Amino acid sequence: MAEASILNSIPYLLMAPSKKIWVDYDEEADVLYISFRKPQNAYDSILEDNSVVYHYRDEELFGLTVLAAGATYGKIA
Repeated sequence: MAEASILNSIPYLLMAPSKKIWVDYDEEADVLYISFRKPQNAYDSILEDNSVVYHYRDEELFGLTVLAAGATYGKIA
């Protein structure tokens, strides 16, 4: 059940660097965008594990881009 999976993410959401979180998923590209600030305006981006791009402004995490999100982390049908 998708609802239970979402509820399981609550502890991680509470640890996020911001109280507001914007999430967008591009199904065609299989890319998940997570932003902790709007507009993001990050100055630096770091690619790790060829699948996650961390976006920073100074030392603060402003967002994530998860490449091949469904293929890498799985999709719930």
